[in-house]
Amino acid sequence: MSPFQALVLGIIQGLSELLPISSSAHLYAIPILLHWPYAGLAFDVALHWGTLLALVAAFWGDWWTMLRDMLSGAPAPRAAAWRLSGKLTLGTLPAAIAGLLLGERTEMLLRSLPLQAATLAVFGLLLWWVDRSAPSNRTGTPGWLGAIGMGAAQALALVPGVSRSGITITAGRAIGQDRVSAARFSFLLATPITFGAGLIELRHLPHSLPLGTLAIGIAAAAVTGFFAIRGLLAWLGRAGFGWFFAYRLLFAGVLLAAAVHMR
Repeated sequence: MSPFQALVLGIIQGLSELLPISSSAHLYAIPILLHWPYAGLAFDVALHWGTLLALVAAFWGDWWTMLRDMLSGAPAPRAAAWRLSGKLTLGTLPAAIAGLLLGERTEMLLRSLPLQAATLAVFGLLLWWVDRSAPSNRTGTPGWLGAIGMGAAQALALVPGVSRSGITITAGRAIGQDRVSAARFSFLLATPITFGAGLIELRHLPHSLPLGTLAIGIAAAAVTGFFAIRGLLAWLGRAGFGWFFAYRLLFAGVLLAAAVHMR
């Protein structure tokens, strides 16, 4: 893999992981469409260190406030911080357990372009429909059941094409969270699972990949991911998911055409 290819894939990771369009589908399909070698799932997960940096940078204030208040002497802030910590912990467990159980089967699913096309279309439709149909009567952090529900939805993102941010926001909207609140909790929920997945996959990185090339990809993912987060939150303050659904349908069509051509 060349430094240029790592740069392009890092940009793709930063955008597609944090926008509701599925990074796994893009990181596998784009190299195929461009006739580049696929670096493997371990490299894809390594790029998540870039989006992890973006998440931490974008929500540093939230994490710092939670940690500070957990140690605070004031009962109300301390209780609220521990509740948020508990919700994030419970919400992380379903995806962590599913990831450990599925293991390398995820990469087998990744190699099916028709499957990715189907999940891009179906879950894009679900996001758009739920967003249009559900009320927006809850702001802030979801309740315990809502947090567990969004965490369970996050586990579905192990299937390529689903989109981690897309499915968790869908679950948040389904329980009545407004768009921005659902997206913010989705991003907070992404942080621990991204960190854990990155640690696990480090040992699978190919030794032939230069550290400089990997650093370029991670840096590109971090920068584009940060702006993707800020851009999505600003967008959701005034609009919905229609354009994302349209893009997912278009990309699904491209993948189906590629699958037919490869037969």
